[in-house]
Order: sequence, then C-alpha cells, then structure tokens
Amino acid sequence: MRIVMDPEPLGVPPQLVHPKELMRWGEAPPGQHTTVSIPTGVHKPISSSPFPCDDEINRKIILWEGDISTLQVDAVVNSTNESMNDVNPISESIFRRAGPDLREEIKVEVRECRTGEVKVTRGHSLPARYIIHAVGPKYNIKYQTASDNMLHMCYRNIVQKAKELGVRSIAIPVINSVKKNYPADEGAHVALRTVRRFLERHGTALDTVIFVADKLDLSIYEVLLPLYFPRSKQEEDVARYQLPSDIGGADGEPVMPDRQIRIIDNPQHALHAADDESLSLSSQLEVALGDAGTFAQMQSDPDRQRLLGERPLSDPLADIMLREIQHQERYEKLLRRARSEDLTEVSGIGCLYQSGVDRLGRPVVVFVGKWFPFSKINLDKALLYLIYLLDPIVKGDYVIAYFHTLTSSSNYPSFTWLREVYNVLPYKYKKNLKAFYVVHPTFWTKMMTWWFTTFMAPAIKQKVHSLPGVEYLYSVMSPDQLEIPAFITEYDMTINGIRYFQPGAPT
Repeated sequence: MRIVMDPEPLGVPPQLVHPKELMRWGEAPPGQHTTVSIPTGVHKPISSSPFPCDDEINRKIILWEGDISTLQVDAVVNSTNESMNDVNPISESIFRRAGPDLREEIKVEVRECRTGEVKVTRGHSLPARYIIHAVGPKYNIKYQTASDNMLHMCYRNIVQKAKELGVRSIAIPVINSVKKNYPADEGAHVALRTVRRFLERHGTALDTVIFVADKLDLSIYEVLLPLYFPRSKQEEDVARYQLPSDIGGADGEPVMPDRQIRIIDNPQHALHAADDESLSLSSQLEVALGDAGTFAQMQSDPDRQRLLGERPLSDPLADIMLREIQHQERYEKLLRRARSEDLTEVSGIGCLYQSGVDRLGRPVVVFVGKWFPFSKINLDKALLYLIYLLDPIVKGDYVIAYFHTLTSSSNYPSFTWLREVYNVLPYKYKKNLKAFYVVHPTFWTKMMTWWFTTFMAPAIKQKVHSLPGVEYLYSVMSPDQLEIPAFITEYDMTINGIRYFQPGAPT
C-alpha cells in the first residue's frame, strides 16, 4: 500500500492533509511482498508470532509519502541534530512552514537536544499543535548494538512524549538518517517494533500514527510493516519465517544475547561437521524441553550472578557455538545491507575486482593497493562492498592477488580495521582461500604480513606468498586471465624487464 502526494506547483501553498483522507494500514490490500507463500528449507520459523494480527492496532497505522508539514495532526516529529539546525528535507519543510517564530523559540528556550532525547516546541504556523524534535544516532558497525539502542530510545521517547502531551495523532518521519550512515532497513525494524510494542501497552493513548517516508524508505516499510503489523493470519504466518533473530524486548529495545537465559540443544553435534563444509550452527540448535534424551544447558543472567556473587554456570562449548551463531547472524545482516545499499562510491574506485581464473579454474580476486584511499574512504561501505563482491566467489576455492605497487602510507589500512574485517568474515572465506599473493612487496608489507598472520590470522599464514614481480604469477595463472592497471606493468618492466610478457616465457 502506497499513498503518494502529488507535488504542488511552484508558488502555490500545499494543501492540508487530514488523516481521515488517508488509508489505514488495516484497510490496505496486501502488496506484492506480502502474498508470497511460506518459504521452505530456510530456517526454523518462530513457533508463534510475537506480533499477532491486531485489527485495532492496524487501524491506527498509516504509511504515507508526502510533505510532513501539510499534515493536520496533533504533533509532527522533526528529525534533526544536537544543535537543532540540521539541513535535511524534513527539517527544511517544517521550519519553512512553521515560520521564523520556531527558530526563535529554539534559540531562546530549547537551544539543543542530545542524541536519543526529544524536545518539544509549539507548531507555530504548522497545522500541527506540537513539534517533537528528535536526534538519531550515528551508525558504526563496531558499535552496532549501541546505535540500535539509541535509535530505539529515539522512537520510544517520541511516542512516550506524545502520550504525555495528550495528543491523539502523530506523524513520524524516518529518524535513522542515511547522512549518519544508518542502514535504512535496520532502522525500519527498530522503528516498527518499538511503535508496535508501545501501541500494545498504551494503545488508548493514540488514535493515529503516520509513518512518513520518502520513496526509498516507503518501499522498505511496505515490505517490513506486515512483519510487525500483519493484517491477516497468512501475513502473520509468513512473518514467522521472515522476522529477524532480534525482535526486541518488551518495549522493542535491542536485546543483548549474553543477558538472556540460554537453552542450547546437544551442542556436541557441532563437533562433527564435515571438514569441507562451513559450520551452519543455527540449524543444529533446537530447544526441546521435556525430552528425556535432550541435553539442555541454562545460564542465568550474568549481571545477576555478578551482583549476587554467584558462580556462573557455563558450558565452554555452548558459549563457542553461541558466538558462532551471533557471528553468522551479524554477517548475514551485513550481506543484506551490501545487496541493498548504494556502494558506487566504493565500486567506482576500482581497487577490488575479479580478474579471470587461475590454471585450476579458481576465481582470481585482484586488489590494487595504490587505488585504495584508506584515509578518505567510507570504511563501512568498503567492508560492505568487499562482502558484496566476495560472497558469491568464496563459496568455492579462490585466490587473491594483492598489488602493493607504488602505494603510499595513505593507502595502508590500519591493523584495527584489518582485524575488524577478518573477524567479520565467516569461516568459508578463510577455508576456501587457497593462496594470497603479494606482488611488489616492501619491507612494510612483509612486516605487516608476518605480524598479521602470526598474531591475528594464523589460519592463512601458509597461504600468503610474496612475489617480486608479475611474471611469478604466471606459473599459477595464464597472462590472458590477469587484468591489471597499466602503471603496474610499466613499473614491473622498469625493475624486472619485459621478458615475461612474451608468450611462452619461462616462469
């Protein structure tokens, strides 16, 4: 269901929009994303829906694309920064229509708003009585849980403040700003489940919640809304297969895995995984309470143990398996982001690409060090592009050729980032990598390689080979399978001559 407002002609004030004119989520027919059959062979579904179909809640929800400043609601939300002067389409629209008195009120009475908090001002010339200003968090892969928790606080504080103000209708835009590098789909999950949990507990406080989205976010919300606000038993059943592993706590807040009671079924099965297969632990963990043949290990809340001085009950094997599951889930989340986000700013650099196959038919991945602007590039997007490119390749054997030719210190990745990347990538990346060739190494690369493979990545130590020139690659791959920038071959000829460019030259 998609409601779109036509743009107004220039110079003509936009018409006011009343919620009564808009279609409620419960009245909207299922879209193309919600009529799919229940998937088979995926993962074990949730036994019962954590978000059952609720017609009363669905009648409160509206999904809408349009100018938030035209809505005749009791309160609208302004997504801003801590100084409350952010430049974004939502803020610009609200400030333009509200008039100069809004800026004056902020300057004199409000001044600032911290991340995760909300501040309230009058609506002034808006058709809304109040403006609830909210500041979303910046996103960083390293601190993903903290970012998710802060975003949850944003949405939770918004609806809680609406309840305190006694408003009956509210329009909420997308708070997780792309400008702050927050993934659109992950932010939508947090927003929807937080509002859903609030309405379950305080449904009488609000009559209307309008999710205001642009074209990109509208498509995401259309797909995800049926998971948290199913309109039929069929949507509720499908949602059991499609909901993420983290469905939040009682208020929709992110749940820290190590703060829950763990029930793990027969973890010893994981020890017998085939050597040639990447461990798939999720399918091996099933809760089977009441079965006399089932081994279950329960661990109480670590915080409670520390406070009461209890000795923790731990199973090292179970802990290892749980970490593996969390690691795989984190990777799958990054893979979904890599497939949905715009990564052209990284892919356009051309420093990482596939170039033919070696003499055993294995894909060759080329990395050009000189073209990797480590100090300037968005490292989160660099990691996503790496995953996007390599995920289909690493399902089988592959090799990497890294050209350190004419690189400078600005191209050198930090050990911290390398460790983060190595830790994020799952087992198949390490197992199926058959060789890592470093061409034109320097003293720095040799030292870095030794240190990294000794202390951080010993599993690939025997696979790393330093080569003084391009010609040494031709013993493992045909020259016509290797595409490299001209500056590499020109540099190589100055130090090694041109003999190896001749067909049939010895290697």
